Amino acid sequence: MKRLLTILALLVAVSCCDDHKIALLDKAAFETTVDGKAVSLYTLRGGDLVMQVTNYGARVISLWAPDRNGRYADIEIGYENIDRYINNTGERYLGAAVGPVANRIANGKFSLDDKEYTLPQNNNGQTLHGGTLGVDRIVWDIREATDSKIVFYCILPDGQDGFPANRVISMTYELTPNNEFVVSYKAMTDAKTVLNLSHHSFFNLEGDGEGTILDHILTINSKAITPINGLLIPTGEIMCVKNTPFDFNEPHAIGERVNDEHPQLKAGAGYDHNFIIDREDNGEVIKVADIYSPKSGRGMELHTDQVALQFYCGNFFDGSYSNKYGKPILYRGAFALETQRYPDAPNQPSFPTIVLEPGQVYTHTCIYKFYVK
Repeated sequence: MKRLLTILALLVAVSCCDDHKIALLDKAAFETTVDGKAVSLYTLRGGDLVMQVTNYGARVISLWAPDRNGRYADIEIGYENIDRYINNTGERYLGAAVGPVANRIANGKFSLDDKEYTLPQNNNGQTLHGGTLGVDRIVWDIREATDSKIVFYCILPDGQDGFPANRVISMTYELTPNNEFVVSYKAMTDAKTVLNLSHHSFFNLEGDGEGTILDHILTINSKAITPINGLLIPTGEIMCVKNTPFDFNEPHAIGERVNDEHPQLKAGAGYDHNFIIDREDNGEVIKVADIYSPKSGRGMELHTDQVALQFYCGNFFDGSYSNKYGKPILYRGAFALETQRYPDAPNQPSFPTIVLEPGQVYTHTCIYKFYVK
């Protein structure tokens, strides 16, 4: 009862955008101090979109978008206060920046110039999304904050979570007049290291807590995936998707084939795989995927300069914990499309490198472009 009253108070005491009827979460619920650094909540607007983000983990907390009838819903899965992100007992990575190496590193180890580095094993003996701290459990500095854009900044010290080098990262979230949510990274290092950042929003285009995403229609411009073992680590092979449930070159509902008797669906408990984008590795930002909800009419294009993306369809949600509105986060109740380079790349010589050298500049652009039809 106490938690229900808290949620109701947050939604009653919100800022409200009169013309859009958008209930914003209370900024006070996100104001705290972590490791001596101030945490707060910021609101961005652009086109028809309204988004709230916090500098704790550079997390997107809510993202409001209209349906085909102009009715708004929050399509970002998230929690209602900062405590639930800090003292987390559910999904850790909701809406967060992830890294310094997104996805998994086998056995929490890799070698660089014949030196072995040992990382925290935070996922079934593997390292997931950077380890114990990562970039999702730090307080990012705010370098700029406007009505439509926020610029985050951090320095990851040599040895954090076992990774080498001092790494300087700048990351921007921006909402454009064209209904785009643009995520852009820039990073440099003072010594040889590995870097593969990503963004981990979980979406449901019918609304946070509004059923599953199994009827969402997905298209991915990909002819191959990197197949995985039972620990979700790439085997090192490349698997052609033709005539398999992983072929999304033509539109398919996520739920259409997710329970097929395919060994890779069994290995991932559904879709939790790295799709190799059919493109040149030339830094050009191109459209690589599209997802659409027939029920709401909301759609989202994905554009990036990266060579791969991880598609995850919420296989490990189980309804045992709730979202920011007190509704259970259901099994397959959200999806993630994470632009990246290949998982476990430091241990896979045949995969595109994620090594970053001093003097090089790491860049990464991911654009979620929303539409209705």
